[in-house]
Amino acid sequence: EVQLVESGGGLVQAGGSLRLSCVASGFTFDDVAIGWFRLAPGQEREAVGCIRISDSSTYYVDAVKGRFTISSDNDKNTVYLQMNSLKPEDTAVYDCASGRGTNEACERVAYTKWGQGTQVTVSS
Repeated sequence: EVQLVESGGGLVQAGGSLRLSCVASGFTFDDVAIGWFRLAPGQEREAVGCIRISDSSTYYVDAVKGRFTISSDNDKNTVYLQMNSLKPEDTAVYDCASGRGTNEACERVAYTKWGQGTQVTVSS
């Protein structure tokens, strides 16, 4: 079955960096978009950014633009979220998700398959 497995979360000081990984299996990787989302306590889940695997086009929300970078290694069926200049407000459970993304911009994709999440905590 479709499976997404995240890793790389942890505790970091403000201004530090982390790289999250999302390893996908059970579907044709080149046909999908992968989105990164985060859920902070008491908040609704929000999008962070996404990548369309077919052409590596990306999208980022304003809150992370210039600090976060999404990339893919298609041979490894893996998407990365590089997070730099981390702020305490970035603290959340980060989750990757997949959806059909052969043609649509990745921010227009409906994400239907989800990973288990990985905790990112940024201290002040």
